[in-house]
Amino acid sequence: MDPILLGKGITDNIPVHLLPRFGNRHGLIAGATGTGKTVTLMTLAENFSRIGVPVFMADAKGDVAGLAMPGQINEKLAARAAQIGVDGYSAAGNPTIFWDLYGQQGHPVRTTVSEMGPTLLARILELNDTQAGVLDIVFKLADDRGLLLLDLDDLRALLNLVAEERKTVSTEYGLVSAPSIGAIQRALLRLQADGGEQFFGEPALALADLMRVDHQGRGMISILAADQLILKPRLYSTFLLWLLSELFETLPEVGDLEKPKLVFFFDEAHLLFNDAPAALQQRIEQVVRLIRSKGVGIYFCSQLPDDVPDNVLGQLGNRVQHALRAFTPRDQKAVRAAAETFVPNPKLDVRATLTAMGTGIALVSTLQDKGVPAPVQETMIAPPRCRMGAITEAERAQVRATSPVGAQYDTAINRESAEEILAARAQQLAAQANAPEARNGEGGLGQSIREFMFGNGRRQGVVESVAKQTTRNVGAQIGRNIGGTIGESVMGKTGKKFGAQIGNQIVRGILGGIFGRR
Repeated sequence: MDPILLGKGITDNIPVHLLPRFGNRHGLIAGATGTGKTVTLMTLAENFSRIGVPVFMADAKGDVAGLAMPGQINEKLAARAAQIGVDGYSAAGNPTIFWDLYGQQGHPVRTTVSEMGPTLLARILELNDTQAGVLDIVFKLADDRGLLLLDLDDLRALLNLVAEERKTVSTEYGLVSAPSIGAIQRALLRLQADGGEQFFGEPALALADLMRVDHQGRGMISILAADQLILKPRLYSTFLLWLLSELFETLPEVGDLEKPKLVFFFDEAHLLFNDAPAALQQRIEQVVRLIRSKGVGIYFCSQLPDDVPDNVLGQLGNRVQHALRAFTPRDQKAVRAAAETFVPNPKLDVRATLTAMGTGIALVSTLQDKGVPAPVQETMIAPPRCRMGAITEAERAQVRATSPVGAQYDTAINRESAEEILAARAQQLAAQANAPEARNGEGGLGQSIREFMFGNGRRQGVVESVAKQTTRNVGAQIGRNIGGTIGESVMGKTGKKFGAQIGNQIVRGILGGIFGRR
């Protein structure tokens, strides 16, 4: 497969390439503001797309969206492309899908609470260790009771359940305190105020939709609108880390391929590592180290190389370093560190060059044959074919309207999960608790007597049968009594028979009146 042309070496006057088979060995794109990092990102993204590699990248400033539209080729760009040796340079857009956690500038990106997991969710909510432990218990309880955690309403319902059964839960799973539950609930309110509630729900993002190719065999470029999201750094970084983790856990092992299956650009990379606990740092290092064998390349973008921890930085084989500004002691230290990470070039003073390069010039070192880093080259970066700038709302709407995934994600789904199940159980228990009160309040003993005497649809036949038997028994008893009395005093046996008939008529008259018969 043809290599990706990044630019042309200024010192040695040779093309500088990135070999697709080493595209999954990760990379770093660094440099001060205004030195051309974004243009380099766009050049890399569209070249990966042209060879059939899907790309995912965040648009922190709104200008990366220009990848969707053809650029405007002027004389300066044409001359630069000719000088570098770009074949067939012309304006061209790229197949693009826009995404947005808030669902405003692209298709909504959602995941479920269960898929996010307690560790990453605790980081979003900024929980301490004790509160994070309670969140672990909530997830475990949901699993044990078969309750789906899809959105934040489900999580709130589980928290309420844990609060109600706190003593039992503490005995079975570990101590759960009311203050910890309250702290988690307050954190959920803050997340909701930040708009994070829209991120949790269904339909959840399918990773296969990030790995599409169009009908021409070009990789789709998925662009996440992050100009608002970047203002919530924990939500931004945790979402991207979740996405990496999902790719790591879902994709099969493929080893080294002719080209990557997906390339992932992580802009503002320092946000991923700021204030990350040790366990989370280890998780990031593990994903970066092992996801290469899944066919995924990760490219971190930041201002300074030391924004990325050394353990991660050592895994990044492809380097594009734009100019650094040595205004502060930290900047000067970063310049020295960056210079020392490159393979030396006898013809180039790396440290001096780092602070003297202009816009669109970068120090580049990529992996060549057998994975050996090439000596660093001061490189004129090739211009992209797309628009180098923002797009209009009408253009964004046009791209979104023709998207192959719009019908799948634009409408939210709310299926039965923990919140609905627990609410139904609560209603059932309330109905059972109120049922005896309703019966007693309506008539108490009098209602019971009326049901016995008059029946109720289900018992009418039984009551009538009992009544008939009662008529016979009572009538016979009255007859015997009356008959005996009359017989003794007046007529003997004849009086007894006559008395029995009178008694039966009296009782039949009473009960017949009750049942509406005469």
